[in-house]
Amino acid sequence: MKFNWGTGIVLAFIGFIGFILYFVISMSVNEKYSHDLVTEKYYQKELEFQDRIEATKNAQEFEDVMKVISYDEGLFIFFPSNIDYNKIKGKVFLYRPSNKQLDFEMPISISDNYLLVPENRLVDGRWNITVEWEYKNKKYLHEQELEI
Repeated sequence: MKFNWGTGIVLAFIGFIGFILYFVISMSVNEKYSHDLVTEKYYQKELEFQDRIEATKNAQEFEDVMKVISYDEGLFIFFPSNIDYNKIKGKVFLYRPSNKQLDFEMPISISDNYLLVPENRLVDGRWNITVEWEYKNKKYLHEQELEI
C-alpha cells in the first residue's frame, strides 16, 4: 500500500475524532469531573427568590451591618449590636462549591452578639455563607463569599 497525502489526511481525521471521543467519554464517566446542580430543588428555590430579596433589604437597614470575619479560632459571624441577640432565631449554611460533602448547616444559638463556626469544620478554600435569621417576626438574610 502506498502512503500518500489522502491517506495521511484520513488517518489524521480518524486520530482526531478518536481523541475527541475518548476525551468526551472519559469526562462523562469519571467521578472526578462530576458536575451536580447547585441545589437539588432548583425550581422551588427560584420561586422563593423574591422573599430572599426582601430579607436581604431588611438586613441592610441596620446601622451596624452583619460582619463575617475569619480568625484562627474559626469563623465569627457578628450580628448588629443594637438588637437583643437572645431573640434571634435562624440558621447558618456554609456551601463549598468544589465539594458538596463539605456543606453543612447549623442553627443560630448565641450568648453574645456573635456566632462562632469552629475552625475544624472549615477546610481552606472558597466558601459561600448564607445566614438566614428572624428577629421580631421579620426575616433577614446575609450572603457572602469567603476565602479561608
